[in-house]
Amino acid sequence: MPEISTDVVISGAGPNGLLLACELALAGVRPIVLEKLSEPSAEPKANGLVGQVIRLLDMRGLYHEFGGAPGAPRPMPGYLFSGMPVSFAEVANNPMYALLISQPKLVRLLEKRARELGIEIRWGHELTDLVQQDGRVTVTVTGPDRQYDLTTTYLVAADGGKSFVRKHTGIEFPGSTNASKLVRMAHVSVPAELRTGDGGILIPGLGRLPFGHNRLERGMFIFAELEPGRPLVATMEFDGDPVPEDTPMTLDELRASLQRVLGVDLPIAPPPGSGPHTLRRTEGQNTRLAERYRDGNVFLLGDSAHVHSAMGGPGLNLGLQDAANLGWKLAAQVNGWAPAELLDTYHRERYPVGERVMMHSLTQLALMAPGPEVTALREFMGELLEAPENAAHIAHLLAGSDIRYDIGDPHPLSGRMVPELTLETSDGPTRIADLLHSARGVLIQLTEDGGFADIAGGWNDRVDTVIATCPDAPADALLIRPDGYVAWAGEVGTDDDRLRNALTRWFGSARDSR
Repeated sequence: MPEISTDVVISGAGPNGLLLACELALAGVRPIVLEKLSEPSAEPKANGLVGQVIRLLDMRGLYHEFGGAPGAPRPMPGYLFSGMPVSFAEVANNPMYALLISQPKLVRLLEKRARELGIEIRWGHELTDLVQQDGRVTVTVTGPDRQYDLTTTYLVAADGGKSFVRKHTGIEFPGSTNASKLVRMAHVSVPAELRTGDGGILIPGLGRLPFGHNRLERGMFIFAELEPGRPLVATMEFDGDPVPEDTPMTLDELRASLQRVLGVDLPIAPPPGSGPHTLRRTEGQNTRLAERYRDGNVFLLGDSAHVHSAMGGPGLNLGLQDAANLGWKLAAQVNGWAPAELLDTYHRERYPVGERVMMHSLTQLALMAPGPEVTALREFMGELLEAPENAAHIAHLLAGSDIRYDIGDPHPLSGRMVPELTLETSDGPTRIADLLHSARGVLIQLTEDGGFADIAGGWNDRVDTVIATCPDAPADALLIRPDGYVAWAGEVGTDDDRLRNALTRWFGSARDSR
């Protein structure tokens, strides 16, 4: 017999699974998180967050705790697209934000938050089987000293690109594999005199190369000193000789690859300190997107639903926003007020965003390939990227803000992440992000006239109401979903029925009619 019954089980305690657990806990649902690793991984993977996920963290009160500067997040003045600089100086409402944080630190902070919210994380417990039947999922778990079963209403797979759950449920994972790409990377130390002072490196016999991705005719070279004295150096070679899978990666192997790509020797040595330090080789590149994010009561999250190149750093922006999108909807279902088909909107809303990431990650990889044709194409692309309208297109593409959810409301703001606004309330100036810390819906009435707040009274167990003023208000009132997206925006005297429809569509029936 199953050990216990629980509402939600999450397989995987990486950043995506942990954030989902926190989102559920804020709504009063405490999942059980299973993780086959015995403790949080110290392996350096992602080195930061970019895009709208920064504003999401701000909406949960986590931006400053995770290392963000005081005040509201500020967008980046520019970024890179396939190693080509793009200026966002003339981009209105620039959506590109960044936060330098290593993935191991991110996991530790999210684990701490999960513990504070009362979430049970079972390290060293691996999900090894599952059966869906009669609206429940029974999972078999292999722990450190025994095997046991759990029954749950919902199972969420946050178990990575090789997801056991996805494979076991039979969800197809179509896409492509570039078998010719070979990446080697390592934390190293380089002579101080080779630093350029602006994040770049001076290569003896070649010249200065800037921070980040650099395309050369023989491959790609990456230099990124995200931590003082411990730069990350990497190469990407195309059509290189395969390396036996069981061959350990070494600095000598990286030195040889650097010589082939750069055409000169780059003096590198082991990095200082005890680590952990990156030293790995990756052969091939999978770009795949699950055909559906849901199978019955099983959901896919993060890398279990999509894998792609890390170029541009889109992975955590995509996965953590998956978690925020799914979390409040799953909690609404468990808590009994979810409208019909609310859970189905998870796939409908997030799948197109995944498609866009697949597209631009493949584009960036293609623009890194060797050959005179690609060199000419990059020169042409560089000219296009100088135009402000093209820079704006790239900014929204990389941030994930170029997709507008089908909210069912015609206002131009609806389906978009709510703008950064400062409101004047009875308690003083308040940023919209501060109103979303509890992950509840929020109706903001931005005029003294009108009865929007009264209309929302029947939903006050799920939606908070705030009456405020704002000199640059984009509407007389805004209804914001827990994930920060506008569900409705309206004007006094004309949009009462639309507000009722939006409240019902996203937050179920009014309390006195249930």
